Amino acid sequence: MTIKELAKIAGLNHSTVSRSLNDSPLVAEKTKQRVKKLAEEYNFELNANARSLITSKTGTIGIIFPVHDDKYRSVQYLGNLMDSLRIRIEEEQYDSIITCPKNPRTNLSNIRKLVKQKKVDGIILVVHQLDQEDWEVLGESKIPFVSIHFKWNDKRQDKINHVYSDNFKGGYLAAECLLKAGRRNPVCLSYGEVFEFQERRRGFRKALSDWGRNVDPGRILKYDVSSFDVGYNYIMENRENLGNIDGISAHADIVAIGAIEAMKELGIRVPEDIAVVGYDDLDINSFFRPRLTTIHQLKEEQVEMGCRKLIEMIEGDKGSGQLHAALEPTLFIRESCVI
Repeated sequence: MTIKELAKIAGLNHSTVSRSLNDSPLVAEKTKQRVKKLAEEYNFELNANARSLITSKTGTIGIIFPVHDDKYRSVQYLGNLMDSLRIRIEEEQYDSIITCPKNPRTNLSNIRKLVKQKKVDGIILVVHQLDQEDWEVLGESKIPFVSIHFKWNDKRQDKINHVYSDNFKGGYLAAECLLKAGRRNPVCLSYGEVFEFQERRRGFRKALSDWGRNVDPGRILKYDVSSFDVGYNYIMENRENLGNIDGISAHADIVAIGAIEAMKELGIRVPEDIAVVGYDDLDINSFFRPRLTTIHQLKEEQVEMGCRKLIEMIEGDKGSGQLHAALEPTLFIRESCVI
């Protein structure tokens, strides 16, 4: 069916039908609803190219995800985050293009490509940093964008719309849980120099300091990946010295699970001998015992706030002001560390 045929059925001219399907304020709400109902009855879909010509919009949002070395954690947590974003965007009748900042083969900017080729109406950044070229592209184009999940160690953070999980608070809560459970000698198993993990380590140190514990740098370990093997190998390689450890704060659930599985093999009881707290609250936790005490990041809330703000910007609504939100994570107490 063409738009002219739909217009004939509706008894309207095709311009009014086009405006109705694109929610134009020039058309009465009653008329728009009648046209949309007819379009649904006759399975009419407005051609995307035609829509673009009428509205100067693509109906598509770009989502920029990072490339991480800690593949398992990234697949789990960021994969779930990506699905939530895609579903939320589709609920607003937008499509999505999901990519990473750089083309892995050419090293050319995917952000520049999306913007310069006018492929998207706005961008959601789920990355912890951008290079200068991408900043210049975003600035010159004036394309709306929102940052979610990551807080950047960058002065630009306070100048853009963003929502993220407070990783300092999460690191603090995890360590505090161990301390409240009576653990006096916890260790921290963390990951690299990504800012979110730096903040988790800072929270760990602050909690120990507040509780009058010695913050021994040797008890804070950084690894190049976040994987099952990191936790498992840490326990196995230190099996002779585990008497000096009574708690583990693992800054990724998969690391915590690896440590627990190794302790089960060695006959070490969790949490009686060594308590464990994870981070991320991954779905896979339900398959392991004891059930993992962990830090739950408010993923759905980040998605909702970020998407809502971006769509407001795309549609020209400036009434809600800037989005600057640091969401406090939640401690979920289960079996591996009980207060």
